[in-house]
Amino acid sequence: MSDSDLAPAGSATSPPGGAAGYEVPAVATDLGRLPPWARRIVEWLMARWAGRFVWRTAAECARIELFDRSMAIAAQLFTSVFPILIVLGNWLNLDARAVASALAIPDETRSVLEAAIGNEAHAATFGVAGTLIVVISATSLSRALNRAYAAIWHLPRPRTRLKFAWRWAAAVAAVAISLVVVRWMVDAAGHLPRQEVWQLAVAAAVDVGVGLFLPWVLLAGVIRVRLLVPGAVTYAVLMAPVRAATHLWFPRALDASASQYGAIGVAFTYIAFLYVAAWCFLAANVIGTVLVTDQSAFGRWIRGGGHPATLSSASAVGPT
Repeated sequence: MSDSDLAPAGSATSPPGGAAGYEVPAVATDLGRLPPWARRIVEWLMARWAGRFVWRTAAECARIELFDRSMAIAAQLFTSVFPILIVLGNWLNLDARAVASALAIPDETRSVLEAAIGNEAHAATFGVAGTLIVVISATSLSRALNRAYAAIWHLPRPRTRLKFAWRWAAAVAAVAISLVVVRWMVDAAGHLPRQEVWQLAVAAAVDVGVGLFLPWVLLAGVIRVRLLVPGAVTYAVLMAPVRAATHLWFPRALDASASQYGAIGVAFTYIAFLYVAAWCFLAANVIGTVLVTDQSAFGRWIRGGGHPATLSSASAVGPT
């Protein structure tokens, strides 16, 4: 059994995206447009790992349109995750106050979430059909992420087929649950000795887990898990200062937005935070791909000694 629609172009051992694969042919084209003195500088940089890393990362971010994709995914996160949390809260009888606290929702708008979760009338209204509608609409986030992964790994544009539906639902559920779980776990770690270290470790562990699970489930194992580790770890590293900053800024910004603009202000503040998180997530995956596909000794060590052309294999095409 294989999800051939996600398989790389060409043979099973060809690099994703065709014969050019990870050689980044745009680099050679761009170099030809530079004046001789600038070309010599770029060639000198490209001969060294640091220069090659910066150049390729910038080129890949521009190629996938990082800023535009980040905003699109942030909007999908906002419109997909909150309805899923409300559905899960009603089906699992979660404490509405605990969920609102985990999401740092200010008092001015907390009553809206508390009225939606744990209300027997609302739970009956959702029902099975309502839950399915919410889940189906929320899978737009998974499809947006799938297209982003395909672009980052030079894979063909994925096709929309019902046999992938469980993967879309699993990805959305994982994102929604992780937003609440990471807050609960960080709060619990705050009661341990050296709480700052434990809180950082717990948040990093959740980030790495999400960074590994999402591409694995959405790409159906086309890219080996070993090759997804650098991107997942980079995401955790990027999110560490973001979490520290938002721990101080986010509650105050939410309170200020709620007091001045009400629910719409809270929505805009959440979207701003989700944009930063989406940007970090996509940038981390780009950085991970650049590290994995580099021809240096470090890149070969990450790949396990393999060539970039063997990053995907026939055994990894189907679900694992």
